[in-house]
Formats: sequence, C-alpha cells, structure tokens
Amino acid sequence: MVARTLLRMGDPRLLEQAKPVTSFGTPELDELIADMFDTMTANGGVGLAAPQIGVGLQLVIFGFEHSERYPDAPAVPRTILLNPVITPLDDMMEEGWEGCLSVPGLRGVVARHRRIRYQGFDPQGKSIDRVAEGFHARVVQHECDHLAGVLYPMRISDFTRFGFTDVLFPDMEGR
Repeated sequence: MVARTLLRMGDPRLLEQAKPVTSFGTPELDELIADMFDTMTANGGVGLAAPQIGVGLQLVIFGFEHSERYPDAPAVPRTILLNPVITPLDDMMEEGWEGCLSVPGLRGVVARHRRIRYQGFDPQGKSIDRVAEGFHARVVQHECDHLAGVLYPMRISDFTRFGFTDVLFPDMEGR
C-alpha cells in the first residue's frame, strides 16, 4: 500500500469518463482502495476518486472524523462507493467553498444539491443506498463529478469567489 501520484488539473485523463467496476472482491480492487486511502490521507483530503490517480474506474472514497482542510465541517462516514448513481431529492441548492487535491492551492464557491440519495456498491458488490445532506452531500457530488470528467472549477459561476487558498483564507495556510 502506497500513496500514489495525484493527477493535476490540465492532465487530460481527468476529463475522461470512468468505466464501471465489473469485478468485485478482488485483491487488485482491495489494493487500489488501500492505495487510494493512503493517497487521500497523505494529502489531507476528505475524498478521492480513482481517476485522480490515473485509474479510469467508477470508484470513489470519502469520509473523515475531523478535517484540517475543512475544520468546521461535520464528520462524514468513511465510504467506499463503486458505480455510484446520485439522485437529487429536491431542487434546493447550497453554495459552499470547495477545494480539490487535483487543483492544489485553490478554492472556489460551487452550488450543489443540498439533499441527495446516492446508490452504488461496496467492494464486495453489496448494495449501498443512502441519503445525505449538507457537507456530506457536497463531498459525494464533488467526488462523483470526477467520474464524469468534471472538476469543480467547471461548476463555478462567480469567479470573484475563486482563488488561491492562502490569499482567500490566510489562517488556513498549508491546507
């Protein structure tokens, strides 16, 4: 298990559509997931999508008890989600600051659905079906965007609220 190299915005692989996972419960999948958690942890992230490390599969991980990058965010359950489907539960949108390990040093305000249902599978192929709201819903939507080749700056509507983290949030230096 090892932290892998993160792809950064500009790498064309981040713009590709990820393929569904077809083999569950394999040693290769377990190793990939372990490497993803090591990579996310080593970089202080709250989530990671397989395409961010150059693996074009529909696989995201997320979850934390406390985050240095998002100190005011409530805990999000540690989750491994394969072949996800997101369904908004209403039309209510909520703006919030986002960052991304593939877009280092920058933050921007993105509108996301406040309440969602997400479905998919765990690594053994067991069904996952959850409702999430607030920051939990934001993290899921952000990570699943990577599977469609979408980076959060593509969702920013007001570029006056996009910039370098150290300029926007000087108290958060290094996050």
